[in-house]
Amino acid sequence: MTTLKLNHIYVAFISILGMTLFIINLDYQVNSLMSWVLIYTLTGAVILLNHFIIVLIPSGNGLSMDSSIYLACIFIFGIEIPLLVLLASSVIYLIVRYKINWWKHFFNFGMYSLTIIASYFTFIYTGGEIGAVDIKNLAPYAISLSVYFLLNVVIIWLFFFFSSPQPLFSAIKGVVNKGILKESIMSYLSTLMLSLVLTILMSVELFFGLFLYTILSVLLSFAFTKFFNLYKGLEEKASRDFLTSLYNHGYFKLRLEGLMPSVEDRSEPFSVALLDIDDFSRYNDMNGHLQGDVLLKYFGEFLKDRAAKKDYIVARYGGEEFGILMPGTSRSEAFLFLNKLRKKLNDTYIFGAEDLPLECISFSGGIVEYEKGIMDSTELLKKADKALYYAKAQGKNNIQIYNETNDVYQDDLQIFKDVESLEQQLQIFLSKDMYTYQHSKRVFRYAADLSEKLHLTESEKRSLILGALIHDIGKLEIPRDVINKKGALDHHEWEMMKKHVTFGKEIVASTKRYDELLPLIELHHERFDGRGYPYGLAGESIPKLARILCVIDSFDAMTTERPYQATRSFEDAIEELRDCSGKQFDPQFVEPFIEMIEEKYPDRLTDYEDTTANLLS
Repeated sequence: MTTLKLNHIYVAFISILGMTLFIINLDYQVNSLMSWVLIYTLTGAVILLNHFIIVLIPSGNGLSMDSSIYLACIFIFGIEIPLLVLLASSVIYLIVRYKINWWKHFFNFGMYSLTIIASYFTFIYTGGEIGAVDIKNLAPYAISLSVYFLLNVVIIWLFFFFSSPQPLFSAIKGVVNKGILKESIMSYLSTLMLSLVLTILMSVELFFGLFLYTILSVLLSFAFTKFFNLYKGLEEKASRDFLTSLYNHGYFKLRLEGLMPSVEDRSEPFSVALLDIDDFSRYNDMNGHLQGDVLLKYFGEFLKDRAAKKDYIVARYGGEEFGILMPGTSRSEAFLFLNKLRKKLNDTYIFGAEDLPLECISFSGGIVEYEKGIMDSTELLKKADKALYYAKAQGKNNIQIYNETNDVYQDDLQIFKDVESLEQQLQIFLSKDMYTYQHSKRVFRYAADLSEKLHLTESEKRSLILGALIHDIGKLEIPRDVINKKGALDHHEWEMMKKHVTFGKEIVASTKRYDELLPLIELHHERFDGRGYPYGLAGESIPKLARILCVIDSFDAMTTERPYQATRSFEDAIEELRDCSGKQFDPQFVEPFIEMIEEKYPDRLTDYEDTTANLLS
């Protein structure tokens, strides 16, 4: 039986049962003007109190005092009067609140009928007497009030249980964890105790007592609403970052912790992202702190506007770091969302951005998806922070997904140890040519992935990966105005650029430690058809690892993005690889590389706007 059918059956059952018991127990003839006046007055009071609810702090839930009137009527008049008042008020609600689904009106009527009738018979069977309150025998009142409360809570809880079924223990645990049960108990105790007060007032002076109680309840409604608005205003200020008006670090962690327990019982995904504006300190130093504040405010609005469409929670995590909570979002969906934002920001001009290494404002991001087994929010944030750190290490301006089953972080650290001296030289690109630095990092990542697929020996894997990392190191010797030229190179400049393979060989050869890498550095621009440089080697006369690196290097060069310029998609680059297979590239390595891209980077094949960030899988 489906969830929808169970829900409908339950609503129909409560509605029919309540109306049936209502008809059975209603045996009252209104034969006097005073009776009509009483029913009209009580009905008006119920409607008024249902409108002027008391807002509870801090949750904001509403507490209606109409239950007090029904219970007071039971104690004073018996069963018929409260049922007639319920019927009259329900008919009025059905007419006035016509936009509400009709079944909700019938369900509400059935629920109230059940609770009123059950409370009445409990009161009678436990020795209660209709009329004025007997202070010497309060047990029937207390028991009757408890039955009203418990039956009301059970009926409502079962409605939500059948609407979104889950294991009974999990449902109860969720209610307790959220404090719903505690708040419900306190709310109903307040309502039910006040029903005794109303009973005493109406016993002394019927209409004046009801009038006095109603006026006091309305005044309380105004007072509590004012206090609640004041509380929410102070809470809002306390949870906001002063500069960006985003939520602050404390609120971010509080909301994350609030989401953690509920995620365990849901099948929908949940992701967290940490973002960091690249080179923000440098931007501050060049443009001043006031302009730095302008950038932070702009970036905050940039994230907030786009996250609002998906109901994500954005916060300033600290300094130039921001956090996003993404309920109902998988890691791959989060990756695509943030990667599109990243490219959009790259293509948006902001004052002072032209002096940064990438000549645009950029950010790096780390994503983690919640999985069972993650102990708490601290562990989740730690993993997101590791992914962010890795994104920074990859040359910035990219998004990384954390995957604990992948040892790429440790593997990279070990490789960096092996080439510590070369890595220090490579980082000179951070100030001279950020794009060459990022390109080297991506080629390095592709080489590591492809080396597993090609089943290379451990020695070949090491050489390919390390050679990929420093294959363009010779560009350090190329003048900055040539290497960063936006237009086409002239003949002289092109001849100079081609010398980077020779310069790179000389740099690495001088260390006497990595001679096995020299063929990759010097020959990765040789073509399979013999039309490459520097020697015009062809076919298998080109070392195997250099032929592999040629495929990787060319693919990334085709898909490298720059601000304000269109980028070739992965699909276009794959098509180019196949077109040039047997010409520029060795055919035996083209298809394995394409298969690796399709396996490791599936999101890149559907994301036409962004092709730089690497997805760890």
